[in-house]
Order: sequence, then C-alpha cells, then structure tokens
Amino acid sequence: MEAALTPTRRTARRAAALVAVAALSLSACGSDDGDDNDNESSAPDPGTSETSDTTGDAPAKTGDGTLKIGALLPTTGDLAYLGPPEIAGVQLAIDDINAAGGVNGKMLDEKVLLEDSGDGTPDIAGQSVDALFGEDVDVIVGAAASGVSLSVIDKITSAGVLQISPANTAPAFDTYDDKGLYFRTAPSDRLQGQVIGDLAVKDGFSNVAVMARQDAYGEGLAEQVETTLKEKGASVPANILYAADAENFTAEINQLAAAKPDAIVLITFEEITKIVPALTAKGLGPDKVQYYFVDGNMADYSDQQFDLTGVKGTFPAPAEVDPEFNKRLDGANGGKLEDYTYGPQSYDATVLVALAAIAAGDDSGESIASQMQAVSRDGTKCTAFKECADLLADGEDIDYDGVSGPVDLNDNGSPNAATIGIQEYTGNKYKQIDSVGGVLE
Repeated sequence: MEAALTPTRRTARRAAALVAVAALSLSACGSDDGDDNDNESSAPDPGTSETSDTTGDAPAKTGDGTLKIGALLPTTGDLAYLGPPEIAGVQLAIDDINAAGGVNGKMLDEKVLLEDSGDGTPDIAGQSVDALFGEDVDVIVGAAASGVSLSVIDKITSAGVLQISPANTAPAFDTYDDKGLYFRTAPSDRLQGQVIGDLAVKDGFSNVAVMARQDAYGEGLAEQVETTLKEKGASVPANILYAADAENFTAEINQLAAAKPDAIVLITFEEITKIVPALTAKGLGPDKVQYYFVDGNMADYSDQQFDLTGVKGTFPAPAEVDPEFNKRLDGANGGKLEDYTYGPQSYDATVLVALAAIAAGDDSGESIASQMQAVSRDGTKCTAFKECADLLADGEDIDYDGVSGPVDLNDNGSPNAATIGIQEYTGNKYKQIDSVGGVLE
C-alpha cells in the first residue's frame, strides 16, 4: 500500500504549494433519480515534528480512551438549509457505529454534540468551537461554509483537534498550513467548477456570465468556472463579485444586463431569493436566460414566487441517489428532511474518523489524523462501518468507499476522486438527472 503521510509531512507538502491538477478525467454517468498497518514501532513525543508514515512510527497515544465527535454545522444563517441533512448524516453514522460496538470498545455519545456554525455574519463560529472544546471533543465535523472553516481552522488545529468538513469546497484548503489536522469529504471546487463550465458549453451556450459571492468559496469557484468556459471556447462577458451582505444587487445586475449573456452561473447562498426576482425584472429571468446554480444555492424553493423550471445546478453527490439511505437519513432527522445535500458526505466524514481511530488504537486528534488517509484508500474495499471495523480487527488494511462515493484522501486531506451530481429544476424542486465523475491528482 501507499504509506499515508503523517501531519508533519503533509503540512510540509502544502507549505511548498506543490499542488496542481495533474489530471482530471470526466465521465458522464446517467442517474435514474436523482499491507498491514502494524504501528508497533516506538512513538515520538507528542507535539514534536518527528512523525512519519503509517508503516513506521505513529504519534504517541494521548487520547482518553473515548472518542468524542463534535459538530460545527449551520442551524442559522444563509446555509441553515444544509444543517438538517448534515446533522442527520453525523447522527446516523453515530447510530451505526454504536450499533456495531463503538470505537475501541467504547460507545460514542448517543446524540450529536452540536454547535451552530452560522454563516459568518455574524461570526459565531469561534464561540461555538470554544463550546465544543468544553465538551473535550477530539474531532469537529464542519463547518459547512468554507469561509467559516477558514475563520476557525487555526483555533481547532492548534488545539490538536481534528477538523473534517463535509461541505468545504474552496481550493484554498489544498495549500493551507493546517498541521495535518484538516480533512474534507467534499471535493475541491477545481472539480465542480470544471463540471459547470463544461456543462454550459455542452448545453450549447457560448456567452456565459458569472455572478459570485466575494468570499473564499465564491471567488475560487468563479475563477475555475471562468477558466473552464474559456478553455472550452466560450466567452465570459462578465465575472462579477458582490458583497454577501449587500442590501441589493442593482449595480451587479445592471452589469449582467449590459453583458447580454445567453447563460448565467450564479454562485450564491440564500441571497439567490433576492437575485432571481431582480434579474427577472431586468429581463434576465430563468425563462429568458439559462441559469446554473451550485452547491451553495441548490435548495427547495417551493416557498418562493418565481419559477425555476429548466434551471440546472451541481453539487457533490453519489452517482445514483440511494432512496434507502435517504430514508435512513430522514429518520435520523425525525422524518422532516427537505434537502439531502451533503448528508452522505457528513455520514462518511464521521465513519472515516471512527475507522481511523480504530486503526490508530487511540482517539486523540493527532492519532486519528495519522490514519485518515490509510483507511480511505489502497486496502481491502469495504462500504459499511461494521464491515470495515471487522477487517481492521483482523489486521487488514482497508479502503472505505462511502455512501457519497470513493473518499480516497490525497496528501492534502481532500478526496482525489469524487462525483458531481447534475440537477435540474421542475418548478422550484430539483432532481438529479446525471452525474460526472472526476479525478484530481
């Protein structure tokens, strides 16, 4: 097997910024619906830089014997609609882990240790992290928004706590000096941006404008979309960034109107409910111009007056929607889910952490981090926590493939293979119509 990089070695690679897309292969997939790791060598002192890969020394065991997982996910703010499926994903994983006997002989807390991440306006994530620290968590699942995670990543990783996000997609995390303690189960927007650009061109559009939030998420995704559109031969008459807290978007929409696009990529959060009516008033409604949405705004808009029929969008999703998993996810939420976005990635993030803790034989953040890459790739494939845990107990190296798809973590702590689901609206509800698999190396 390929040896997994330890925190120190992976950080060094990031600091060198030797991160590039060596290859990205895209293949459309139709969708109906929507080596052993002995770790027996002597361990270095914790806190030193002397760590090595999983075939050699491992971090000293500094956990207290009980894995504690906290969640920093949105219950308020523009991304609050993502909170329920993400929280349900963590809860369902905890249920499955405990049903299989827990981690290293200990059960996890029955209920998610949850704190609200908000959306950054106002900034409440820091105090939420402090509250999770008060619960002595070893791992924090979240945040959803890339900008929120960037605001707390140093606080979390400096405390030796592992952070894993189910929804961060900003490319900035690929080169961030995170002490080897940050991971994600959603792919970088280098992939989603290429899928969107390619989709617009394949749909026959050649003059595609972009309007995006002015933050790490919006800027990074907009840049990749523009690059792909131009590579595919399309013109980008406008790439407009707007302040997320703007009271109106008149100036930006006037710029869009002047550009006369035949399609618009809208990289927004909940403010899309203001932007669509304003675009419509300018003669740029979804019945006049093709819209493309993204993961930040793909939601059920049944409570809105506009009609999104024909609008397409993308977000990381399994190649085929699994109704049974969605049913279980809904059950973990009390039967009230309206959206399922990032639920699978939240489930996989929690399961990966638990498997890495078993592989490490320890529940400290550093120990878990040292095994995250190892349990995600290059071993015997397994798709459920109990199956994988049993293999680990038998001394097998494992490769966990999750409900969100392959989660092979690369040297940056991100998936190097992922699937982007392509969605289309009928009225104000969407359905997955296709998917595109990509590999980032």
